[in-house]
Amino acid sequence: MRIFGHRGAAGTHPENTMISFKEAIRVGADGIELDVHMTKDNELVVIHDEKVDRTTNGKGYVKDLTYAEIKKLDASYKFKKRYGVCPIPTLEEVLQWASEQLTEVNIELKNNIFEYAYMEMKVIDLIYKYNMQNRVIISSFNHNSLARVISLDSNLETAVLYSYPLFEPWIYAQHLGAKALHPNYRTVNEVNVDVSRDFSLKVRPYTINDVNIAKQMYKYGCEAVITDYPEKMVQTFKVSF
Repeated sequence: MRIFGHRGAAGTHPENTMISFKEAIRVGADGIELDVHMTKDNELVVIHDEKVDRTTNGKGYVKDLTYAEIKKLDASYKFKKRYGVCPIPTLEEVLQWASEQLTEVNIELKNNIFEYAYMEMKVIDLIYKYNMQNRVIISSFNHNSLARVISLDSNLETAVLYSYPLFEPWIYAQHLGAKALHPNYRTVNEVNVDVSRDFSLKVRPYTINDVNIAKQMYKYGCEAVITDYPEKMVQTFKVSF
């Protein structure tokens, strides 16, 4: 089973920062998961929340701040004393780095609350700029946005994100044109993984930090898990399990 570092190695490093992404790859994760918003001046930046308040020393909505204002913020969050200042990276910065690491990147489009104009097109342009089209997964809770991605480039891998049980998610994904399911792990069982695999859909549950739950997902046949603790999962699945 493959391991994706959720926001990098968010359990031990400041989430969605370069130091967190580098740590996930250092400990052996197969890929990283990250979140993307757009600034007031249309720069794609890597941060989870609509506001900068929780994870930085700033305040306000990402959409209301310019990139010049965003890049001055410290995203070290609760790990400040351990790692020093950690800037909010741009998506371009992460993809440029990832293209040299031969790692996969799960880009979550955070446009389910605010619709960012042309976000999908801008993300796709960057993916191709760094020749990452075969190593990127685009996911979102905004399934209309996923449909737009698919209409722009059906060759890119897209994944349906969902928190609550969906009725026959494999049919839903097939109708949408998505190639994977990224469910909350609490909605996953052996039957829906089996059927999803019959429909050639990869299942990658989130966010799994308990090794025993991860082992259950492995037994169900999940292609990967998304975790805040990639080192722990790598040690379990790639060394001892």
